[in-house]
Amino acid sequence: MKDKLVVVLLVAVFGVTVACSSHHEATTASGQTVYGDKAAAIDRLRKAADDLQQLMNAPDSAIPNEVLESAKCVAIVPDMVKGGFVIGGNHGRGVATCRTGHGWSAPAFFVVTGGSWGAQIGLESVDLVMLIMNDKGMQNLLTSQFKLGGEAGVAAGPVGREAQASTDWKLKSEVLTYSRSRGLFAGLDLNGAMIKQDDDTTNAFYGRNLGFQALLTGQTATPPDAQPFIASVRQAFREANAPSGQ
Repeated sequence: MKDKLVVVLLVAVFGVTVACSSHHEATTASGQTVYGDKAAAIDRLRKAADDLQQLMNAPDSAIPNEVLESAKCVAIVPDMVKGGFVIGGNHGRGVATCRTGHGWSAPAFFVVTGGSWGAQIGLESVDLVMLIMNDKGMQNLLTSQFKLGGEAGVAAGPVGREAQASTDWKLKSEVLTYSRSRGLFAGLDLNGAMIKQDDDTTNAFYGRNLGFQALLTGQTATPPDAQPFIASVRQAFREANAPSGQ
């Protein structure tokens, strides 16, 4: 019964976000105007790049360099919606990239959806950054569908660029989360949230349905429209003294 109520809430609160994608308009790297899912993909990449830079530039909540240096992949969800009345729910569309032997991979588009149960009232938009910290977490991501807190242990990441990061994240956490919140809804609980590939956006952006394995391991060239996003990731991790070439 509880699961059915969560599904009903997610449909009621977040269904409008899916419909909005058809109204997107964007300009490609070649100057062409595109619409619909392709435009939504380009817009998501641009917002994700902006979110990462803003988080990195926040003096009170920056990701410690030690954490950035250890991360295998980064996944960003611009404007994830969280809301609820007794039952809470999360829904967002994001983009991920992973380290390869030749730099950062082509972006992979995904959807994150999940619910929680508790005394929750409100609605909030959250910019979310997830860092996949070890090989196990990366392998879970490459399956194109996994559950946070299930297959992948998830925890709030340590903050403060110069702060001494706790050793807990090194031992336990496969996924560390960072968020920037707006609105009145407090807290961010991603345990139980499901991440799966966004097939529609992948098809629209790449012209075919490439899997996470092909995208995130460096088998796919990064399209021109994704270059600004990858450059933003490269800059953020280079500032953390990432290894040469990464």
